[in-house]
Amino acid sequence: MKKNFIIIMAVALALISGQAMAQDTESWTIKARVGYSIGGTAPLGIPATIRSIDKFSLTPSLMAGADVSFPLQNQWGLMTGLRIENKAMKVDVTTKGYRMEVVKGDSKIEGLFTGHVSQDVTEWMFTLPVLATYKLSNKVTLKGGPYVSVLFNKDFSGIASDGYLRQGDPVGPKIIMGDKPGEWATYDFSDDLRNCQMGLEVGADWQVHEHLGLSADLNWGLTGIFKGDFKTVEQTLYPIYGTIGAYWKF
Repeated sequence: MKKNFIIIMAVALALISGQAMAQDTESWTIKARVGYSIGGTAPLGIPATIRSIDKFSLTPSLMAGADVSFPLQNQWGLMTGLRIENKAMKVDVTTKGYRMEVVKGDSKIEGLFTGHVSQDVTEWMFTLPVLATYKLSNKVTLKGGPYVSVLFNKDFSGIASDGYLRQGDPVGPKIIMGDKPGEWATYDFSDDLRNCQMGLEVGADWQVHEHLGLSADLNWGLTGIFKGDFKTVEQTLYPIYGTIGAYWKF
């Protein structure tokens, strides 16, 4: 899937480049953007091993970048650009029999954890979208298409506390984890995160002034955030974020 996605993106960029060379540069539209994203990294459907979501904290998930768009025919056009963005999440959950690999003291142990999990996810990335656009009116433009993101800073870590872990399997040795420093266990799967993520983006731009506009977008990851050979977390986790932003049209 990853290879096919990269081929599609390369072909799309080649088509855009060829079309752009054939276009009068006066027909191009350049926009500088900023935005704030709200969302999370989660499985599609909450598994039974996660009994409750106890706390979800908004985090500074920011986006800034620029894009160029140009018309094709009628109301249709193409848009691409480059963005730097952060997708982050802080969440506390209660689990029962959730497979984990944690560090307690000097020991690394793996098994089924029942208790409280505090999780932090932070991913900084460069994102390249390739979007089809449709001019709904003089002020509103719809857009949608694939994107590819390359991560340059990533963190997936947390604390397992106030419970116990059955080492290996459901009847394995029971290891108690308290709710204070030194009693709880930690985990860090940052090195197991993918360096490249791919997905789809849909949204709309609303021109509220000659140069100033507002935007709303939804980014839905199609590839899980972990590498294919990572099996400690059983569920595939997808980044799903909505972004509210503003742009300046040059």
